Amino acid sequence: MSDIVTYEVRGRIAIITLNRPEARNAVNGDVANGVEAAIDQLEADPGVWVGILTANTAGQDKPVFCAGADLKAINSGQAGGLATKRGGFGGFVYRERNKPIIVAVDGLATAGGCELVLAADLVVATTRSSFGLAEVKRNLIAGAGGLFRLPRAIGQAAAMEAILTGEPIPAERAYHLGLISRLVQPGAALDEALALAAKICESAPLAVWASRKIVLASAYEDDETLKDMTNKEFGAILASEDTKEGLTAFIEKRPPSWQGR
Repeated sequence: MSDIVTYEVRGRIAIITLNRPEARNAVNGDVANGVEAAIDQLEADPGVWVGILTANTAGQDKPVFCAGADLKAINSGQAGGLATKRGGFGGFVYRERNKPIIVAVDGLATAGGCELVLAADLVVATTRSSFGLAEVKRNLIAGAGGLFRLPRAIGQAAAMEAILTGEPIPAERAYHLGLISRLVQPGAALDEALALAAKICESAPLAVWASRKIVLASAYEDDETLKDMTNKEFGAILASEDTKEGLTAFIEKRPPSWQGR
C-alpha cells in the first residue's frame, strides 16, 4: 500500500483514504493501483465487514474529495494507468466485491471523482459537498459509469440536466434526490460514515453481503433471475452458522455474536 492511498482498520471497519490533497486527490496510476490493493485487502480480511472510502482534503481552500482523472497524467501519455483491469477507473468503479463500501465526502466530487462516489454503496456527505459530471465542458463524456449510475441514483430528469450542463449538484439537492444517505456538517463525514458502518456491522455479515448483491442486480436483471438469485442466496444463508446463532440469540433474548460464516 502506498502513502497516496492509505488503509486503516478500526474493528470491523476498513478506512481507505485518497491522499493526494495537493493534487485535489486526482486519480493517477498510483491512486488506481493503491485503491485496488486496498479493496483486495478489505475483501481478503474475514475480520473486516464494511469499508469506507474517503479523501484527505487538508490544506485545500475549497475542499475537493476527488477532481477525477489526473489531466497531467493523461497529457503525459499515462491515461491507461488510471484504470486497472479488475477495477476500472481508479481501481474501483467496476470492481466486483462482496463487502459494502460507504463513501464519505467532504467537498467537491467531480467527473471521475463523482463516478467513484456513484460506484460506492452508500454516500455520507457534508453540506459543503457537491457532485458533478463536468466532462461535456471539455468535449468528453463520463466514461466510468456515471452516465448510467447517476440516472439510477437520482432519476433521469435531474441526471440529464446535470450531465448535459456539466454543472455540479449541491449536497442539499443531492440529498433530497436520494444520492446521499446521510447529510452532515462540514468536517463530520468520516465520523458519520463510521457510525453508519458500525450500525451495519451489528447485522449478520453474510446476510448483508447477499442482500447487497441482490439489490445491485435489481438494476439490470429481470424478476425471474432475481427470484432465482434470492432463493440461491437464501439457501446459502440458511445453512450458515450465523443463521443458527441469530435464531438462538433471538430465542435466548440476547445480542447475536456474528462470525461471518
